[in-house]
Amino acid sequence: MPDVDLKEKIKQVAVEHFNNAGYHGATVRAIAKDVNCSLPMVYYYFSDKKGLFDEIIKKDYFELLQRQAAGLSADNIVDFYTEFVYGLNNLSSYDKKVYRLGIKVYLGFDGDEELMSIMDEWEKTVLPRHHELLKPHLKNSSNPVAIVRTLVHLLENLIENVIVKNRDLSKEEIREEISIVLECKG
Repeated sequence: MPDVDLKEKIKQVAVEHFNNAGYHGATVRAIAKDVNCSLPMVYYYFSDKKGLFDEIIKKDYFELLQRQAAGLSADNIVDFYTEFVYGLNNLSSYDKKVYRLGIKVYLGFDGDEELMSIMDEWEKTVLPRHHELLKPHLKNSSNPVAIVRTLVHLLENLIENVIVKNRDLSKEEIREEISIVLECKG
């Protein structure tokens, strides 16, 4: 029976290739070469390049998003969002690369129609999820929709800085940005 660690190594190398060359530019042959395994071994774990890419996005990326949010408490909403973004600084190298790849698919820069469709469906849930989370904190707001949308855009910008641009943002910097949006409830 093949080594389970080999499957993870294949995914790690594949994430590098997909990030550097894109879905269409990466090849299973190059991935196998860099893993130092045979092509049939890659196909033992993954039916084809799409199967490999799909597992990285459908499984690893979405599990990463869930894992990031699961450990947070929404008692103090500014702390909740600050900890979420700040926690991105502490992701493993692999998780950051998976996140970066997920962002590329989310923005429509990479992947295939099926994955883009999944991302479109996921995107439809973003504003309602944040609105529900923020609802108790926006009771006295004259325009809660504007606050939620502004916060989501800010979060996207902060995530881009940490994940795509590889910038370390301090907790204070993140908290200040989020506080500007959430404490402006007028």
